[in-house]
Amino acid sequence: MQTEHRRVAWRYHTNVYEVNLRQYTREGTIKAFAGELPRLKKMGVETLWFMPVTPIAKERMKGTMGSYYACSDYTSVDPEFGTLDDFKQLVHSAHGQGFKVIIDWVANHTGWDHIWTVTHPEYYERNEAGNFTAASGMDDIIELDFNNPDMVRAMIDAMAFWIKECDVDGFRCDLAFWVPLNFWKTARPALDSIKPLFWLGEFDALDNPEYLEVFDAAYAWSWMHRTEEFYKKQRRVDVLKELLQQYRAVFLPGTTGLFFTSNHDENSWNGTEFEKYGDMAPALAVFSCTWEGIPLVYSGQELPNRKRLCFFDKDLIEWDGDPALEIFYRKLLTCRKENPALASGDGKTETVILDFSGNEHILGYIRKCGIHAVLVLLNLSPYLGRFIHENTGLTGKGRELFSDEELDFSGNPWFDLPAWGYKVYIQ
Repeated sequence: MQTEHRRVAWRYHTNVYEVNLRQYTREGTIKAFAGELPRLKKMGVETLWFMPVTPIAKERMKGTMGSYYACSDYTSVDPEFGTLDDFKQLVHSAHGQGFKVIIDWVANHTGWDHIWTVTHPEYYERNEAGNFTAASGMDDIIELDFNNPDMVRAMIDAMAFWIKECDVDGFRCDLAFWVPLNFWKTARPALDSIKPLFWLGEFDALDNPEYLEVFDAAYAWSWMHRTEEFYKKQRRVDVLKELLQQYRAVFLPGTTGLFFTSNHDENSWNGTEFEKYGDMAPALAVFSCTWEGIPLVYSGQELPNRKRLCFFDKDLIEWDGDPALEIFYRKLLTCRKENPALASGDGKTETVILDFSGNEHILGYIRKCGIHAVLVLLNLSPYLGRFIHENTGLTGKGRELFSDEELDFSGNPWFDLPAWGYKVYIQ
């Protein structure tokens, strides 16, 4: 049974921009990143997700700088990034410019020299020899014991610290499905009582639908994997349509998916969006911003960034002048914010996937809310697409988002899409 939560209304039209502080600027600090806020605001970014700013463990550290996700203290800031006051000021400035701010929360595990290993070693799982237990496949982190009620209270108190001290607006919960669901069921109402929050969980809704009882949004991991397979191996649009229908069936009222072509894990370990999706990457970005979900943009995608960023070492994003895709993302993100038909999870929009029986390479859908309508056409093939659809759902004239082309839909017009092309018509 779904629990009613104090779900924040701003999530319906928000987008998420993931900030990799270490690689974002030459300094790699909170203060240096603060100078990017006006540019990101102009680009249409709504919610800033900061990868963990907590201190990074030194024991068994990987690389020269270690992993963001091997924490040594839940209630302070790593000197690599600056100070707690720096982060407080950044959140205050971001709020003043209209942003929401969420932080990465790593509840499942800590680094080997986390302060709790000394002050509260009983908070951790132990193996048969009585030693701390390394997380599966990751030997720089150790597992916490969620059967310990004192640890659970301490974890919730640590999360509350960031709400009370820094006024954050929510959490992106790392490997949320590795943490017992009961913890999140306890944590969310306790923390929402301080301030209504946005809860983004790293789990796929198809694999762990029970976690939607707590979280507002879940990762669309299956979509990410299936579209890569589609591009590289088997191009059947029907497979993608079937997956979208599966997602639509599983999301509870008020919940939705997070759609993306890149993030910190994918970029570093599995390849850039261009390695994975090639020429299809822009069309998938259009999809992420117009489908019934929340779009995620990773640091540097607006360049676009074409290199894998090192995870444990300094590897600066190669900013060079005005990012070439900034206007592309601005149009998409602004449209999503301003058009009621592109809301996600509010229960007021209708989405219809169109049937293009005469052209098996086209993924098209119409989204509606009252008098507002948006038609999205994606040519998911390396071939020119020329087709007609007699029932797009639009009547009268519509304006294309990227070209400003005006089209009269009353006469059942022909559409021409270049290879891997896309068009978004707004009425």
